Amino acid sequence: MTTETILTQIDDRGVATLTMNRPELHNAFDDLLIAALTAELRRLEADDSVRVVILAASGRSFSAGADLSWMRRMADYTREENLTDAQVLAELMRTLATLKKPTIAQVQGAAFGGGVGLVACCDVAIASRRATFCLSEVKLGLIPAVISPYVVEALGPRAARRYFQSAEIFDAAEARGLGLVHEVTTEEELPAAVERLAATLLLNGPRAMAAAKELVARVASGPIDEAMIRDTAERIADTRASAEGKEGLSAFLEKRKPRWVKG
Repeated sequence: MTTETILTQIDDRGVATLTMNRPELHNAFDDLLIAALTAELRRLEADDSVRVVILAASGRSFSAGADLSWMRRMADYTREENLTDAQVLAELMRTLATLKKPTIAQVQGAAFGGGVGLVACCDVAIASRRATFCLSEVKLGLIPAVISPYVVEALGPRAARRYFQSAEIFDAAEARGLGLVHEVTTEEELPAAVERLAATLLLNGPRAMAAAKELVARVASGPIDEAMIRDTAERIADTRASAEGKEGLSAFLEKRKPRWVKG
């Protein structure tokens, strides 16, 4: 899919690169970009040929958060209109966070406000040393509400309390120390670093990776009680009995590549 606001490329391995394409506006989002991103993520999730999704951006910035023109319109919204608008953005974040494909954020530049939310929603984030981050909402008398479940999960409550209130800008090294990004590299090396990770992910069972993502969400959400122990036992039993699980074990024992590995 190619529109004015987003570009999608899918290679012959099933690696999809979804690029926000508003460089002149620092890839700030408005209602149109939010709708386009949500629709395209759902399309990629439904496409069985897609194995990995990379979220990237054109230009110098990853995303500046909310577009100024959009914010001007919101200033005159009623509470009900604001609620509807916020729920649409929340649905984008939820869609990205729960996508049944591995997701990688390729962060080449500044990520502010909702842009930090997009980074936090991806399974893995790799940033260039030039990238900067800021939860800037309080400077406008606002709060980073709909992105907060994902950002707090990434940063932890203690760091979130600082950066949600201070709106300080922090660099890629600090973002890595906080857990927001997993790897920091030079801007020139960034695409190659993302490609290496994508190639690693392609070696793994597609359904197993989706199940692993669901497993993390389940285990992180509750106590280690009898219900969780039973649930995890059922999950491994289900995957062992699945066609993909049987193929993976057979390939290992037969010392060959599983069928999901091309080449």
